[in-house]
Parts: sequence; C-alpha cells; structure tokens
Amino acid sequence: MPGKWIALFAALVAGSAAARADAVSDFYKGKTVQFVVGYGPGGGYDVYARSVARYLGKHIPGSPTVVVVNMPGAGSLRATNYLYSTAPKDGTVLGAFARDMPLMGILGGNSNVQFDPRKFTWIGSASSAGDDAYLLFARKDAPVKSIAEATKPGGPAITIGGTAEGATGNDIAILMRDTIGLNVKIITGYPDSGALFLAVDRKEIDGRFVGLSAVQSSKRDWLAPDSTIRPILQFARQTRHAMFPDVPTARELAKDARALGLIEIAELPYTLSRPIAAPPGVPADRAKALQQAFLDMIADPDFKADAAKLGLDVSPVQGDEALRMIDKLSASPPELLDYMRKMHHEEK
Repeated sequence: MPGKWIALFAALVAGSAAARADAVSDFYKGKTVQFVVGYGPGGGYDVYARSVARYLGKHIPGSPTVVVVNMPGAGSLRATNYLYSTAPKDGTVLGAFARDMPLMGILGGNSNVQFDPRKFTWIGSASSAGDDAYLLFARKDAPVKSIAEATKPGGPAITIGGTAEGATGNDIAILMRDTIGLNVKIITGYPDSGALFLAVDRKEIDGRFVGLSAVQSSKRDWLAPDSTIRPILQFARQTRHAMFPDVPTARELAKDARALGLIEIAELPYTLSRPIAAPPGVPADRAKALQQAFLDMIADPDFKADAAKLGLDVSPVQGDEALRMIDKLSASPPELLDYMRKMHHEEK
C-alpha cells in the first residue's frame, strides 16, 4: 500500500511538472522575445547580445524568436530603467546593460536611477570577466605616452572620452584619478562604443577605457603589432593579463590601503561582465525556463564556436550567482560605499 501511494505521488509530481513545462511552451510558441541592449549597434554589449539572441530562442520552451532592440542612452541607464519600470513583466523582454548598473542601484541618491537591482529577474552573464580585462588604451602620439607619465604629479593629463556621467568609462577614470593619481580630462556625450573607437582613431581624444573582449570583437586592429593604439593600464585584473605582461594593473599602482580597497570594490561588478536580466515579477515558471535556457545556450556547441570566432570570452555566471554578487557589494564597508556614491554624483 505505501508503495502504491509513493508511485501515485510520483506520477502526480511528474504530471504537474510536465503541465508547467507545457504551459511555458504554450506561452512562448509563436511569440517574439525582445532583447533590449543599452547601447548602440557595434559595441561590445551589442555584439554579445546579438550572439546570445541567435541561439537563446531555440532553448526556450516553445522556441520563440529573439530580436535585439538597441536602446542607447546615459551609459545604458535608460534601458535599465525601462526594463525595470516599463517593459512587460511576462517574460517576453530581456535586457543587457552596463556592468556597473547594479552598483548604481545599490548606492542610491541619484534620482535618475529608478531601479532596485535585487528585484530584477536575473538571467545571468555570458562572461564573468574570466580572461577579459578593462583597459585604458591610448594613442602612441598622445601627449601622455605611458601610465608613468599619466600619473606623474603635475604632469600632463590624458584626455579620454565617455558616453555619459555615471557610465563605466567615466567613473573608472575618476576612480583612477583618486586611487593611482591619474591625471585625466574626461569628455562625455559620445553616443556609444563605436563613436568612442572612432574618436580615438580621429585623434579627437587621447584614449578610452574599454574591455578587451569589446576590442577583440569590434576593433581588432588595435591589438595588431603595428597598431598606433596601445594599452597602458589594466583594471578588473588581480594579475596582469597574459597578452599584456608589461602593462601594470590598477591594484599594483594603488597609493595606499584605502585606495586598494576602493579598487577592489569597484572591480566587483566585473564578476558580471555582460549582465542579462528580465524585469521584476516575471512568473516563476517562465523565469526558471529563461534561466535554464540561458545555461543550455551557453553549453550549445554552435554558440561556443560563434563566440570563439568573434573573440568573445565565455565564462558564464548564473542568475543566483549574480544576486549573491549584488549582496556582496551591498555589504561593502560604508565609508568605501560613501566614496563610490560621491564619485557617481561628482560633476565631471
């Protein structure tokens, strides 16, 4: 008798699970899922998003079509706010935004930030920085030709470009000013990564901060032996990248223990190198299906081959890991978070 009840219970559980799977499949069948990217076409985030979009749909129950929608503005803040407040919360919209958006949400105090990063439906990240690096590239004919010159007290400033106040490139530049003594002038207002690449090539600015994976996928000529552009500083690296053994890391150049602590906190978001999330409130069964589809896509040999061709780092972070990283950021020492808050609000 007990065996009969166990068998019946197992059958009911299996039937319930199958019904839930069928419900998700029925919902997505014939639908289009929008993948909102907080930057314009051609940049690193866009390239990652389009690679994911090509393969994600076939792993979601019901095999919906996944289309990329570019929504640039304010260093991806526009897209992040849209995803949190306005986008449908039924599982038909995903978003990719800057890695520092969760930190901005944790810090608070900015009326333009209209989201709580803990409440997003976290799908994961295709890259955890893994073999990536965030680099300061500079023209060889710029007034500043090395990081030693750029950090010399009273020396010339390096002029770099950024998309908007509060965007990663801008804030990291200010952080480097305060932690390693970088003499820097920042020009904001460039619409996207492609415009920044062009501005350096046209000699409008001396250089820019950008991820190695973005350079590998969008501007590979910068890495050529005869390139007129070269990296002079590595960020989000505990050790020097194998490709750049002669380029120092920010940690190596930290002026003191406090500066090192600030750098370490600022590097935490790079655990989510390419964050992907859905709005808050997505039904649990669809959220789970999207998270599983993401993991299945990461393991897809065709996706891996495509990513390798594009030079994209694939070192995935799962949705629950993303949430743990956000909690870790929240638990940072208050005095260091206070500095980060002031930096984000500083007039540039």
